Amino acid sequence: MNEVIKKIEKILLSAGIEEYKQEARLIVESVSNLTLDKIIAGAEINNVEKIIEIAKKRASTGMPIQHILGFSYFMGEKYIVNSDVLIPRDETEILVEESYKLLKDKNEKIDILDIGVGSGCISCALAKKLQNKNIEILAVDISLQAIKTALENADKLDLIRKIVFRKSDVYSKIRDCEKFDLIVSNPPYIPLKEKNILQREVSFEPEIALFATDNNGVEFYEKIIKDASKFLKKGGFLAFEIGVNQSGLVKELFVKNGFKKIKIIKDLANIDRVIIAHI
Repeated sequence: MNEVIKKIEKILLSAGIEEYKQEARLIVESVSNLTLDKIIAGAEINNVEKIIEIAKKRASTGMPIQHILGFSYFMGEKYIVNSDVLIPRDETEILVEESYKLLKDKNEKIDILDIGVGSGCISCALAKKLQNKNIEILAVDISLQAIKTALENADKLDLIRKIVFRKSDVYSKIRDCEKFDLIVSNPPYIPLKEKNILQREVSFEPEIALFATDNNGVEFYEKIIKDASKFLKKGGFLAFEIGVNQSGLVKELFVKNGFKKIKIIKDLANIDRVIIAHI
């Protein structure tokens, strides 16, 4: 292994960073603009001081490496991230894949509402996967800063014609005449009481996108489910990412509000991670 990568691994490991090997490679590759293959083959790394500076900042502050570098990967694409949006997680890819399966065989125009757009990763990934369809996504967020970031990502990925962005607190700015085949959301679902037991890195992400104020973290699921029937087309779907131990509670909310054919999908750790219901 390259000596520079070994040095960065040592800096990160000494700070107790679990994924120190992956992060070391990410730092060296992204700052040097060299692939790992080229680095291992002996390509010269010119900006070693900058690489070490970034590694030390990661080690000393605990700031997520994605925030330091200014980007994160999601479903093979590079997304701008910052302190205004959640860093895209691997688990959210399950939500995108399951949402895609619901719509991929539909031939008529497809309308999607993404509530809590954040970085735009869900909207952009769905727009890309459904790019051969007649599709329009309305992406909303209460944060203008998040919308600005999502807009930049959509523009960078050449998806700006597929996605409309709007500031809205859940349905507050959705018109009665707007109807959707799918409402999708990865809402804030961490109970506020758990704030002090989370990893240090999470403290750098926006609280508004992380925490629900109720004891079980289902506040936003309830808000979205309660009025979803007003905005879903006949036969429309509602799809959520969910937190640990929330599937039963969210399923109850679906049943209470007249949803049927409720499906729960597990992640690679065998945790209930996505829930889908049919109106």
